[in-house]
Amino acid sequence: MAIPSTVFKAQATGNDFVMYHDPEGVWQPTDEETRWLCDRHFGVGADGLLRLTEPRYVSDLSAEQRKECARGGATWFMDYRNADGSLAEMCGNGTRAITFMARRLGLTDADGTLRLGTRAGVRIIRPNTDHPELGDDVFTVDMGTFLRGDLGGHRVTIPEVMGMGPGTYVDMGNPHIVVVVGDDRKIPDGHGEIGSDDERGNTLRALLRDTTLPDVPALDLSRKPVVEPALPHGKNVEFVRISEYSTEEDRGAATMRVHERGVGETLSCGTGLCATAITLQALTGVRHWRITVPGGLLQVDVDERTSRVWLTGPAHITGSMALEPR
Repeated sequence: MAIPSTVFKAQATGNDFVMYHDPEGVWQPTDEETRWLCDRHFGVGADGLLRLTEPRYVSDLSAEQRKECARGGATWFMDYRNADGSLAEMCGNGTRAITFMARRLGLTDADGTLRLGTRAGVRIIRPNTDHPELGDDVFTVDMGTFLRGDLGGHRVTIPEVMGMGPGTYVDMGNPHIVVVVGDDRKIPDGHGEIGSDDERGNTLRALLRDTTLPDVPALDLSRKPVVEPALPHGKNVEFVRISEYSTEEDRGAATMRVHERGVGETLSCGTGLCATAITLQALTGVRHWRITVPGGLLQVDVDERTSRVWLTGPAHITGSMALEPR
């Protein structure tokens, strides 16, 4: 096998992973082995595979990507594969899970910080104190910069599901389309009805009125959403419902579900949470969001001036497993 005999199983708000440390670069998995490990019936079961190794041992990286890791001080690299074996640029929940493993292996800085190379660039992950709402073993990830397209610039449908929704493109190093659903008459802005005549309020109201998809809890995400215009390398699609927000307090709350490229629906998606908060910030002006996903609660903070975003949430190692030879 091109994988070690012992692996870790971890989860970060229900986004689960098989992980292992490969310090000498000898365990590069095949697509078939990745699919087997991630299979929930015939393998270990996971949304993806995380291999922690040095950048020089990741065969698909360019010379410039390796130099970027060096410039960013990233000794270690998160070689991430989706459950179907395809390579992925980035995984926000995965960075927290692999940092938990790196800390246990003594690979982080003295304060627990890890500078981690990814295909989307270097990410900095710092441990946080345990939180009464977010949970134990909380980490904050500097998710780097983002790029957002036109609000509602794509059309999103789901096969065999009635309705459509305007979707907003967000590049988090990997591609996302965010669709806001719900009833525009039931979304407060901290002062009662969302009746303010500002440009953002009008845009949010218009997107919601154009959306005919079911509300978040009723969506059937067993099929891959269709996005038009299509994206050349696939996409993750997030569906979000705003629960509340206050422009005075600069805080909001929302609920999200996601269909991930190469996986299907997952309980959480870190980059998808960031893409969602970025879209919500553009629509409301609110920068700090608590977003509930099926796997738990996370905090996302957006700085539109620098186009940067931070993700805060827990991660846990479920256990280790000795694999039988195949």
